[in-house]
Amino acid sequence: MNVPRPLRTAVAPALLAATALIALTACGSSAADSGGSGAEGTVDIRIPDPGNSGVLALGKKDGSLDKALAEVGAKVRWTGSAGPFAPAAQAMNADQLDIATGSITSGITSLAQRPGFKFFTAVDPDAAGEGILVKNGSGIGSVADLVGKKVAVNQGGTGEYLLLKALAKAGIPADKVKRVYLRPDQTAAVFNAGKVDAWAVWATYAVAEIGSGKAHFVADGAAIGSDNYSLNAVRTGFAEQHPEIVKALYRYLHDASAKEKQNPAAYLNVFTDLGPTAVTGNAKDVQTGFTREGGTVDPIGPEDIERFEDVAGFYAEQKVTTEKVDVAAHLLDIEKLK
Repeated sequence: MNVPRPLRTAVAPALLAATALIALTACGSSAADSGGSGAEGTVDIRIPDPGNSGVLALGKKDGSLDKALAEVGAKVRWTGSAGPFAPAAQAMNADQLDIATGSITSGITSLAQRPGFKFFTAVDPDAAGEGILVKNGSGIGSVADLVGKKVAVNQGGTGEYLLLKALAKAGIPADKVKRVYLRPDQTAAVFNAGKVDAWAVWATYAVAEIGSGKAHFVADGAAIGSDNYSLNAVRTGFAEQHPEIVKALYRYLHDASAKEKQNPAAYLNVFTDLGPTAVTGNAKDVQTGFTREGGTVDPIGPEDIERFEDVAGFYAEQKVTTEKVDVAAHLLDIEKLK
């Protein structure tokens, strides 16, 4: 689910994730928060709160998501807040969350642990909304100009992948550029203070910087050749117990993401057009442009799996993971769920 779109976004249209860390304490393992039957026998499906933009935010506000899930005897329990995939994966592993969104890059590093989740949808890589961000007037005009510079990345996730992929394509050894590992929600201040020279980032965070008119991509996802899909994950136990609910959620996300692509503005500032969660001014134009160029939430097909495996191989080659992760072993064919 793209940005600030709750089920992509990073990472792409329709995201379940956007900017803040999952509040794991809000997804505690108390009886009140554990999965299972809700009122009158309905099944609770625990999803991070979508915030102010995206298909889930609109679905929460207008009741359309509850209506779609009610047809299969389920309802959403919003828990925590959408954010980076790594803590969401931990929450699913701990049976504190049922659904989350992340990139294939962060997904691979989470799969290298002991995953209790599987991916069931894919959104094509965001060719326009992710890349290597630099300040206007920085003197950095190409990826080659990053040699000897400091670039902010989130370790093991989209940022580190984008930087390493850009360097590899340009034939530049990775050790010629200093990687500065930062949490993405802490990086804007560091970037704007000039403490790093560039930021490998995706739309969730890039929109505000580009919209300010003070930064631009020196190389976007298309130029980098990114295979950074956005994926939706489901807790394995939930998918085994409630496949019909997972299918219903997929259908909702697929249809809503297609509508979002056609009319992006309707999915921005769903609850408020003021404050830190609102997208305003030029940033709104930037975001709507990225959304129109983005993909939709679709089943995972053979060609997608091949590209996932390429990313896994690249991560192993670059020593991000100790060995190649078997991504295919952790995928669901949504069209075959019964």
